[in-house]
Amino acid sequence: MELKTGDLAPDFESKDQNGNPVKLSDYRGKKVVLYFYPKDDTPGCTAQSCNLRDNYSALQAQGYEVLGVSVDDEASHQKFINKFGLPFTLVADTDKKIVEQYGVWQEKSMYGRKYMGTMRYTFVIDENGVIQEVITKVKTADHTAQILGK
Repeated sequence: MELKTGDLAPDFESKDQNGNPVKLSDYRGKKVVLYFYPKDDTPGCTAQSCNLRDNYSALQAQGYEVLGVSVDDEASHQKFINKFGLPFTLVADTDKKIVEQYGVWQEKSMYGRKYMGTMRYTFVIDENGVIQEVITKVKTADHTAQILGK
């Protein structure tokens, strides 16, 4: 199932970088930037996460909370956050339920080899849990501008 603008964002429950439960429904009443990325501490994912970090106050000023999701575990997320000073929550999706719910677990290809992996997609969700935008062509070094439309 492909999610699109106007769809209700599927709720999920998992653990954050500290092992605490996190649910999308906990953020009702707030706008959410839900970004999916392939792997902690890799060049593209680091550029994207650091761009969101560097512009976090601008996102918050517009009422956004930021949640990052990858299939890495809590310990990996904790290291990634500590290494780069990320101020937002990273969700551990080790069982791949969330990436499958959002349709971002897809076949990828590198050097002629096909494999399953997480697509770099961002869902911009309003206060009522409705998807306002799906960004599928993420510019890792300028992602905040894509989200804020600047």
